[in-house]
Amino acid sequence: MSNIKRVNVGKRLSDMAVYNGVAYLAGQVANDTTQDVTGQTAQVLAAIDALLAEAGTDKTRILMAQVFVANIAEYDGMNKAWEAWVPAGHTPPRATIEARLAGPDYKVEIVVTAAV
Repeated sequence: MSNIKRVNVGKRLSDMAVYNGVAYLAGQVANDTTQDVTGQTAQVLAAIDALLAEAGTDKTRILMAQVFVANIAEYDGMNKAWEAWVPAGHTPPRATIEARLAGPDYKVEIVVTAAV
């Protein structure tokens, strides 16, 4: 049986768990919340890249993405960063949902699952 590897374990959550060849990322949010939705999305995607690299995988192996935006009117701004980031031919299944996020300054939160 495979061991579960947890990354950045905190009191409430871990940033990632890797088990049986799959990396499960917690929702990632921007560190600099003064940026617009495009800037925040770019930050989140960079954090996802770093976590995937730590798991030994990358964005071409994402199995599923869930995108939560605080204001669906900012959908196009989020997609601007997303489309610049996601490799052609490797766009994963994705859901985009408008949701109240954990802090009022967060504009986007993204959760991904990826094959390792």
